[in-house]
Amino acid sequence: MENILLLGNGGREHALAWKIKQSSKLGKLYIAPGNSGTATVGKNVDILVTAFDELKYFILNNAVTMVIVGPEEPLVRGIYDFFKQDEKLKNISIIGPSRKGAMLEGSKSFAKSFMFKYHIPTADYLSVNKENLQEGIQFIEKMKPPYVLKVDGLSAGKGVLIIKCLTEAIKKLKFIVNGGHSKVEEKVIIEKFLHGIECSIFVITDGTHYRILPEAKDYKRIGEGDTGLNTGGMGAISPVPFVDEIFIKKVEKSVIIPTINGLKKENIDYKGFIFIGVMNVNNNPIVIEYNCRLGDPEAEVIIPRIQSDLVDLLEGVVDGNLLNKELMFDERTVATVMLVSEGYPGIYTKGKTIQGLDKVQKSILFHAGTRKQAGKIITNGGRVLAVSSYGKNKIEALQKSFDNVKLIDFAGKYYRRDIGFDI
Repeated sequence: MENILLLGNGGREHALAWKIKQSSKLGKLYIAPGNSGTATVGKNVDILVTAFDELKYFILNNAVTMVIVGPEEPLVRGIYDFFKQDEKLKNISIIGPSRKGAMLEGSKSFAKSFMFKYHIPTADYLSVNKENLQEGIQFIEKMKPPYVLKVDGLSAGKGVLIIKCLTEAIKKLKFIVNGGHSKVEEKVIIEKFLHGIECSIFVITDGTHYRILPEAKDYKRIGEGDTGLNTGGMGAISPVPFVDEIFIKKVEKSVIIPTINGLKKENIDYKGFIFIGVMNVNNNPIVIEYNCRLGDPEAEVIIPRIQSDLVDLLEGVVDGNLLNKELMFDERTVATVMLVSEGYPGIYTKGKTIQGLDKVQKSILFHAGTRKQAGKIITNGGRVLAVSSYGKNKIEALQKSFDNVKLIDFAGKYYRRDIGFDI
C-alpha cells in the first residue's frame, strides 16, 4: 500500500487525486496544498509545493512512500534532485523528471535545441536576448506574419504571443528582452508560425519504456472563436477525431521515440509524464512545445478516460517495468468546460461565493481555484472549476457539461460556449 503525497492545488491535481482515490493500492492520500475539491478525496496539507524542507519533514513524519508532482515549478526548481541527493529521501518514490529533464519545459531554447539535435520536427526559430536583439529584429523582418514570440522560461501557459503586425512584433520583442515583461532581462524565442490544428499528446515513461496516454485538444484563448489573450486553458476534449491510428504512429515514430532516446543519450533522469504540444500540419506532427507534467485542463479529460489503476501504473514508472502494467482506456468522449473569474487572465478578484454545486448531476466537478471559508466554497483563483462529462460523442459530452455549468453560479462567472467548435 502506498501512502501518497500529491503536490499542487489545481484542477489537474483534483483529477489526479480523484483517480488515485480509486486505487486498491492506496493507503493514505495527502495533497499539498490542495483545494476544496481535493479535500473531499484526501487530506490537504498547508505546505507550498516549493517548500522542499517542509515537504521533507512532512514526508518523513507521515510515512509517505510516493510523491507525485503535479505542477511544473517544483520540477524546474529540482525537487527530484533534492530527493535523490538526500540520504533520508532518496528511497522515496517520486513521479517527475530531474531538474535537467524539466528544462524541456523550463527553457524553450533548451527544448528547441534538443529537438534540433535529435531531429524531432519543430518550427524554425531563433533564440534572442539583449546581446543579439538586432539579429532577432532582422529574423522577424524576413518572416511572414503572424509572428510568434515565446518567453523562454515558465509563464503558466501565458508566455506565447501571436502578433499579426510587424511593427508591434518588433516593439514587443524589445519590450520583453529589456525586462518589460517581468522586470528582468529575458530570452525570447522567435518562431515560425505553423498553420494547422493543435493537440496534446501525453506519454508516461519509466526512463526507458513509455506508454501513450489518451490525447486531448484544449482551448487556450479567453474569447470564443479562439480570440483574446492566452490562458491556462478554458476547456478540453478527448479523444481528438483527427488523432487516428495513422497520425499517432507518426507521432510515435518521429517524436516520442527520438525524445525518449534523446533523454537517455543525454543521461537525463526522467520518470514521469511528458506532455507534447503537437500541431497537425497537413497530417504530419510538428512539435510546438514540451511540458514536464500533465496538462490542465487536459488532465480533467484524459484521467477520466484511464480505466486502469493509476497507482499501479505509477509503480511501474518507479520500478522500471512500465510495459508490464495494464493500461486500458474508456472509449467514450470526455469534455470539460472551465469556469473562470471575471477579468481572467488579467486582474480578477477572489472570494466570491460559489452556489449550485450540489445541483450538478452526470458530470464530474474538478476544483481548480477554490477554497472553503465559513462552511462555503469560494473562488480562489482565475480558473475556478472544471466541469467534465462523459458522452458517446463530443456533442453529448459537451451538452452535459454545459447543462451543469448553467446550474453553478458565482459573481463574474465566465466560460467559453464554443469548446470543441473546430473539431
